[in-house]
Amino acid sequence: MSTGQPTLMHQRPQPEKQTKFDGMLDWYMRGVDKSKKSAKYRKGACENCGATTHKKSDCMERPRKVGARFTGDNIACDEYEQPDVNLDYDGKRDRWNGFNPNDYDRVMEEHALVEKAKQQLKADTLETELTSSHQESGEDQKREAGGSDNEKESENEDMCAETVGVPGQKFDSKQRTTVRNLRIREDTAKYLLNLNLNSAFYDPKSRSMRENPYTNTGKVPSEVPFAGENFVKASGETSDMARAQLFTWEAFERGVDLHLQGEPTKAELLYREVNQRKEAFNHEIKQDILDKYGGEEYLKVPPKELIFSQNERYVEYSRTGRVIKGEEKVPVKSKYEEDKLDQNHTAVWGSYWKEGKWGYSCCHSLVKFSYCTGVAGQEAEREAEEYITTAMKDTQEVESKSLVELHKERMVEKKKNKKKVTQEELDKIREEKVQDAIREIREEIDQVPENNSATNNKRAYSSMQADPVAPTEEQMEAYHRIKKMKNDPMNDFIGKYY
Repeated sequence: MSTGQPTLMHQRPQPEKQTKFDGMLDWYMRGVDKSKKSAKYRKGACENCGATTHKKSDCMERPRKVGARFTGDNIACDEYEQPDVNLDYDGKRDRWNGFNPNDYDRVMEEHALVEKAKQQLKADTLETELTSSHQESGEDQKREAGGSDNEKESENEDMCAETVGVPGQKFDSKQRTTVRNLRIREDTAKYLLNLNLNSAFYDPKSRSMRENPYTNTGKVPSEVPFAGENFVKASGETSDMARAQLFTWEAFERGVDLHLQGEPTKAELLYREVNQRKEAFNHEIKQDILDKYGGEEYLKVPPKELIFSQNERYVEYSRTGRVIKGEEKVPVKSKYEEDKLDQNHTAVWGSYWKEGKWGYSCCHSLVKFSYCTGVAGQEAEREAEEYITTAMKDTQEVESKSLVELHKERMVEKKKNKKKVTQEELDKIREEKVQDAIREIREEIDQVPENNSATNNKRAYSSMQADPVAPTEEQMEAYHRIKKMKNDPMNDFIGKYY
């Protein structure tokens, strides 16, 4: 409706721009559409069952020996076309979303069958009693049968109730237990204890609040009226009661007919007896171990309260730290062995210190568990130090000289040691080396077989396996002297002079 004046309606959410969500009753359809059933196979349908809403690879029906595509018989119904359900934030998180109330009919049918079975059992029991009793008259039997209807009905209900499994408890027909699940109107609701949005979570379906609603308020959990479903008070005899209940459950699982609420005195006596037997058994085992291995004296230790308690020792000290009155505190001994001598040493290990290493002061040895050398070891150490110091001085003097000075000194020494040799002596030495080389070559030629003689130009099989070594000048001179030339007219005279 237009007012004819400027308004702020443009700042409000526009209806045409709002997202529309589905309602509470909109949900996916389940099952198949039996109203539309085909009598023949349709093109593009499932080859196994004949439905058009899925393919053969997605078919959930048992694989047929011959599919509906070839037989055309027993065509399955099509599934419903599922709508695109668009739910809001609350709709996605609704635990009852999609619940079908008709599913509860199965529960009602089960209860009806139970009631029918109870009636049948009651009728059978009455019939057996009427046929088996012959002692009393017919009127008395009818009166007893009519008067015991209520008792028999309650007994039958108890028999049915016994079949119900109660976790952690024995459920007997004579021991009725009820759980108060509903809240009394005088009590404050759990979700009203703390109205802070960040307080403990409250489950409306199970009506439970597991965490403590007073967590951030600074209150002690043991003093608040409600500290959460998971809180268990540990004050008083609560822990003893919990242990007794656990003992009762374990005893019942092992075949002992015991109930804590029904027979508390019996349960308490059994619990005490079992604990006494357990303590006696543990004490017997402990005594056997001590008798076999010993060590009982280590168990007789005074309590810590006496060990670390205060004492009456009074001591006064002067400004310099000297004791004026009382006894000075005895220094605590080390946990390691003291005054222990190794080998034949007369001093303990660690009585000598040198250059960051420990040793023995009797012989100045820095090797642990070594043999003691006494005064001789000290003198040897002193001589070694003197030798090292003199060597260090020499090296320092040498290093102090420059490279030029060192080179000049070496050249002077070489000139002094060098001897003057004439050219005739050098030629004589070289000729001797050449003659030795000629002799070696002739010996090698004489050792070569006839088939591999010098006239044969073929190499031997293993001639290339030896490591190649460069010949010397004397060997090359010997080779040139022995070598024969075919066109040389002096070939016949070579062997005579060489």
